[in-house]
Amino acid sequence: MSRYFTKTLAALEPYVPGEQLKIDNLVKLNANENPYPPAPGVAAAVAAAVPGLRLYSDLSNRALNEAIAAHWGVQPENILCGNGSDENLLLALRAFCDENTPLAFADVTYSFYPVLCDLLHIPQHVIPLEDDLTIDLKKYCGLHETIVIANPNAPTSLLAPVAAIEEVLRTNPDNIVVVDETYVEFAPAGSSCLPLLEKYENLVITHTFSKTHNLAGARLGYCIARPGLITDMNRVKFSYSPYNVNSMTQAAGTAAIRDEAYFHEVTAKLLATRTAATEGLRQRGFTVFDSAANFLFATTDRMPCKEIFEKLRAQGILIRHFNAPRISNYLRITIGTDTEMQRFFAALDEILGT
Repeated sequence: MSRYFTKTLAALEPYVPGEQLKIDNLVKLNANENPYPPAPGVAAAVAAAVPGLRLYSDLSNRALNEAIAAHWGVQPENILCGNGSDENLLLALRAFCDENTPLAFADVTYSFYPVLCDLLHIPQHVIPLEDDLTIDLKKYCGLHETIVIANPNAPTSLLAPVAAIEEVLRTNPDNIVVVDETYVEFAPAGSSCLPLLEKYENLVITHTFSKTHNLAGARLGYCIARPGLITDMNRVKFSYSPYNVNSMTQAAGTAAIRDEAYFHEVTAKLLATRTAATEGLRQRGFTVFDSAANFLFATTDRMPCKEIFEKLRAQGILIRHFNAPRISNYLRITIGTDTEMQRFFAALDEILGT
């Protein structure tokens, strides 16, 4: 870093995203992107937005908010869009945390949470997962702190019951509970905390278009909350980035979420591939968590997982290995197309000598 970089951020460790190699015939299973293209109407919607690029984008995201609200059965005033769900998390933490209100989260979860805390100077209360990497939500009850729970969790892929999260909401009435539902649409029906919104005013739910709506490159996320909380987060948004979602992204998101048939078709295909990939790994001696997401979290004693990761990478197949405490001998494998998973398994068999 230069000598001009502020000393208050000297120790900041940025978030490390999945590797973005640009090589021919790459099988990219390392960033939990959807392997299928966006809905058929997205390209035309984006093209139609191009003439209007001389103007600033719609500050209110009116059409997009209406489409998201219709998808979830809520009102547009329950929606706040951001430049990826990461920005929605930033808006929530800036609005509901400060030096006297820590953020509580698990030790093995989405690694952007501690980065945001460091950036925003928010104290962290890190609560270890259990030995089997499940979350004991009783440890979050009555904390009197802002809480974020990724459900399903990443990178473990595990799902906590809605009833347990409701108890966290009930016992922390004076603090916000953020439920990060990035992957919930890959979980069984009834896994979302959305029904709790009418009962609890302290609930914020975050979502993204990157996974189920195939728009990772568009950078679009949103949160669902009571209108008062949306107003709070909008106050933060308008203080630093009023036009945070550009016109083409708004058009893409609106077209994507309106195409319910395509959404269900692609999700069903991915879930079928997930089932087959889980069985394929288990047949090869891997321990694989029962995933509620669009990726698998797995380990094996046949070869160190870091070595498997490196050998796959050498063959142009990217998966994710975390050099982190407790999970250094695990692999996270995004579910790709059937063809991509066949290449993955063929390379894996070669590496393991199966």
